[in-house]
Amino acid sequence: MTLVHQPALLDEPLDEPLAVATPEVTSKATPEAAVTDTSDLPDSPGRVARAALGRIVEPGDERAGRLIEELGPQGALARLVRGLPVGVAPPDGARELAHGRLIGARLICPGEAAWPSQLDDLGPVRPVALWARGSAALRVLAVRSVAVVGARACTGYGQRMAADLAAALAERGWTVVSGAAYGVDAAAHRGALAVSGPTIGVLACGVDQAYPRSNDQLLRRISESGLLLSELPLGAHPNRPRFLQRNRLIAALTRGTVVVEAARRSGSLNTARWAGELARHVMAVPGTATSSLSAGTHALIREGAVLVSDHAEIVEQIGEIGTDLAATPEGRERLRDALAPETLRVLESLPASSRGTTVESLVQRSLLAPDVVLQRLYELVSLGMVERLGAHWRLNPACKGS
Repeated sequence: MTLVHQPALLDEPLDEPLAVATPEVTSKATPEAAVTDTSDLPDSPGRVARAALGRIVEPGDERAGRLIEELGPQGALARLVRGLPVGVAPPDGARELAHGRLIGARLICPGEAAWPSQLDDLGPVRPVALWARGSAALRVLAVRSVAVVGARACTGYGQRMAADLAAALAERGWTVVSGAAYGVDAAAHRGALAVSGPTIGVLACGVDQAYPRSNDQLLRRISESGLLLSELPLGAHPNRPRFLQRNRLIAALTRGTVVVEAARRSGSLNTARWAGELARHVMAVPGTATSSLSAGTHALIREGAVLVSDHAEIVEQIGEIGTDLAATPEGRERLRDALAPETLRVLESLPASSRGTTVESLVQRSLLAPDVVLQRLYELVSLGMVERLGAHWRLNPACKGS
């Protein structure tokens, strides 16, 4: 069982704490507040225990999860505290909750009205609890949510696709969920924010930390219109295993995962695998066949992920059956589509050269009688699709696309 002591930090130094103003509390509670706000819940023994457990149990620890299922949070905490090394102080859950209220963060626990029940699909590896920062209602946002993830070192194509897809999804009322990292993640969040849509950033560090540093302003904007979420305690540092564990939350929270751009070893493929295991929709955006940053998405498609190229195709997968169908693409109706079979055969027998050809040649090409060919040629002339040059007939250059 993994206990949290001194986590191994990433090579990049930890960023400064994220300074987000505590949401103003008004006397008029919104309908959502009654369902989702946990900031004013009493510090019950169960909540205090879960706040403490988050300090000593690493995300995704299955044995700890089974212990909590067996003994409850208080019993599991007592068992785990007895196993702490000598000299390590037991965590103070009440102090954790008090500190959260001080900085505008709240704890959401399993079984509470604010808890998204789809996270229970994770079984023993579901989060002990979630820290949230931002005034939005998690359970409400999660009802219609989709994950948009991909490579950190993405191309311009990946950034544009992520931003465009996220913006269009947000305009359709979908919450865009991603990991607030560089590249595709950041582009997805910015796309949703650009149309004033809700977005959720799931972090691999505490919700009071700005990681990566250059995304500080983005994290602020997410917390203002959506939510920052983490199962890690306040002040927790990111490390590589925590990024992978974070992915299971992104997959479980949403109806489906869209991988926009990914190399073969991209961490976003881990999110897609979790989505598949949880019976969520897995979708991938195709890219250039020669691009290494599309190799991962192409592999997903070969393995059964649904190929998507626009938001309508995504919504068709994750939306309501029969009501969110994508429109069937239709080309511009062409004049030739309305031609009779014999007329079309004569038209298609005409060469593309500017010299054209004779009736005799067209008879041989079309295998129609001479009088039929001549009749169809005059029909095509009347439609403006063919013109006569002496003994030759040719396609009208102005109507070649008709």
